[in-house]
Amino acid sequence: MPDLIAKSALHGTAPLTLAGTTLAEAAPGPITSIACFPGTLAEVAARLGGFPVPGRVAGDLVWTGPEQAFLLGRAAPDLAGIAAVTDQSGGWAALRLTGPRAVQALMRLYPLDLRPAHFPPGSVARVPLGHMQSVLIREEAGFLVLVFRSMARTAWHEIETALQSLDARARAGLEAPSS
Repeated sequence: MPDLIAKSALHGTAPLTLAGTTLAEAAPGPITSIACFPGTLAEVAARLGGFPVPGRVAGDLVWTGPEQAFLLGRAAPDLAGIAAVTDQSGGWAALRLTGPRAVQALMRLYPLDLRPAHFPPGSVARVPLGHMQSVLIREEAGFLVLVFRSMARTAWHEIETALQSLDARARAGLEAPSS
């Protein structure tokens, strides 16, 4: 019987640095979807130690929709009878983009103003990355991008292409100011 070896969606992909900005695979740990049953938000929040408001992160809870969140990095407590809890760890891949051109690179791909004044740390959006669904999270040092596991290499390619363009502009002396 063969031995199965768990591998990440981007297994073997080394971090990439262009235009002073680094794209790397991230490992957020377990990803658990929590969807509150009608009228149970307060009880779910009490058991989780809070619940994110729309468009925001609350600790290790990431807003993903009305009364829905992803719990990143830890197991969910018992929420039987008050929420639908689903392990999503194997279905998502995570990419982290950090550095001075992270905002510029992602603004080429997302239909959002990602400058800190408009999308500060702790912000989250469920927004398409090209033709892929994603969850975009603003962190202190950059961004965490969650995409379906099957689209991880495509998302990597999209972000890499944006970074290559910014790098080429910088090398040609056409560098736009960073934000």
